[in-house]
Amino acid sequence: MPFIIPANTLAADGGYQVDNSCRFDDGSSAYMHRTPSAGNRRTMTLSVWIKGSSLADGSNNVLGQYNSSNANNAMLLVIEDAGKIMVWNYTTSAYTMDIRTNRLLRDNSAWYHIVVAVDTTQSTASNRVKVYVNGVQETSFSNETYPSQNLDLFLNQGVAQNIGTQRYGSTVGSPFDGYMAEFCFIDGTQNAVTDFGEFDEDSGIWKPIDVSGLTFGTNGYYLDFEDSSALGNDVSGNDNDFTTVNLAAVDQSTDTCTNNFATVSPLVVIGNTGQTYADGNLTFNASSTNWTATNSTIGASSGKWYAEFKVVTLASSTGYGHVGITGTEGITAGNFVSTDANSVGVTLDYRGSGQTYLYSAGSSVQVAGVAFSAGAIMGIAVDMDNKKFYLSQNGTYLTVGGSVGNPGSGSTGTGSLAIPSGIETFLFAVGGYSTSFKGTWNFGSPAYAISSSNADGNDYGNFEYAVPSGYYSLNTKNLAEYG
Repeated sequence: MPFIIPANTLAADGGYQVDNSCRFDDGSSAYMHRTPSAGNRRTMTLSVWIKGSSLADGSNNVLGQYNSSNANNAMLLVIEDAGKIMVWNYTTSAYTMDIRTNRLLRDNSAWYHIVVAVDTTQSTASNRVKVYVNGVQETSFSNETYPSQNLDLFLNQGVAQNIGTQRYGSTVGSPFDGYMAEFCFIDGTQNAVTDFGEFDEDSGIWKPIDVSGLTFGTNGYYLDFEDSSALGNDVSGNDNDFTTVNLAAVDQSTDTCTNNFATVSPLVVIGNTGQTYADGNLTFNASSTNWTATNSTIGASSGKWYAEFKVVTLASSTGYGHVGITGTEGITAGNFVSTDANSVGVTLDYRGSGQTYLYSAGSSVQVAGVAFSAGAIMGIAVDMDNKKFYLSQNGTYLTVGGSVGNPGSGSTGTGSLAIPSGIETFLFAVGGYSTSFKGTWNFGSPAYAISSSNADGNDYGNFEYAVPSGYYSLNTKNLAEYG
């Protein structure tokens, strides 16, 4: 289904708020590591919120420890192929703990809260490892091998502990791809899931609570990712800080479990396959020989919305692409802006001609009059109340029909393109032909450095150029108010 509203974050307005997450990109093998002292290897708890970019594609390792030869290791949490949650302990040649859920985490638009609570001293085997997703204990498993009573796990000893990858010796593999928030590790306690979250009284949605008052134990830590210069900073009071690898200040994100921002969806493939995604599903790289397109995970049927798209590469003759909006109604395959009646936007270097055209309802309106070369940032202002679409280049709105675009012109629509009547709910969209076309969306939590920070009227978002008055970044808080 192309239009997704992440239900587990829509009603997180009240109560405790999470300001930041950390964005991990598997293409850059981003991770964190720390070598702890000897801790409690029988009793521990992990709590983390994740929004995976490719949960059903390869293994996404969250937390684990390996020895240098990979003969002994433990993963307290990995999302393995197809999206299963897996918790394991491996010694020499056999799993001494192997828990795998039947539940599959596949929604790349949603935040999930996962708790793994371990106490191998328990007399009842099933109490030794408890796995929770969004406040509910998992009871259905495809594999259910519990550790023997009083087993010392490989985890939580004086060996490098890694967040976001499996790592032994110089080998780094199976990196996590996506976002993590509120990362807590408790040394010496099997915590209840209610130590980390609660159900909203009105909506019944699981949401985070303040964990700063918990007892974390000697090797415990709490990473809130609020210091962009030190994303591995432990704020538990223990100063068990992690060293970051291939993570920078720009990897601090405001896309969190209490305010979920739009990304583009790799689950939606319009046309041909072969496109790739990076930077938390914000960067889109077209396929090599065929048209392909996708759209945002969140959309709206009313209100006024703003996003930016930065062109990364656009090679003449081969790197042409389309950027704009489409509707949830009747999406068609192919080069969507120039063929889909329910679309509006811009074609870049159309068919290798070097020209850039503006389209609405599948028909060319005019030549854009500007060239969106590599590095250019286009601003997209979508007025769903008046069905008007405005486009800017590097902060200057394009001239349409002889008038400079004015997103504040309301029903007059000065310098706008018409949003087709068939679009009742819009989604931001991107498509292209050839891997020479590549670009990155900024829905308010950019994956690239911003030189001039601009927020919307609710103080959400971080944009290169000013957000038009009355327009908002596409996230669940704004959507609940204006969408």
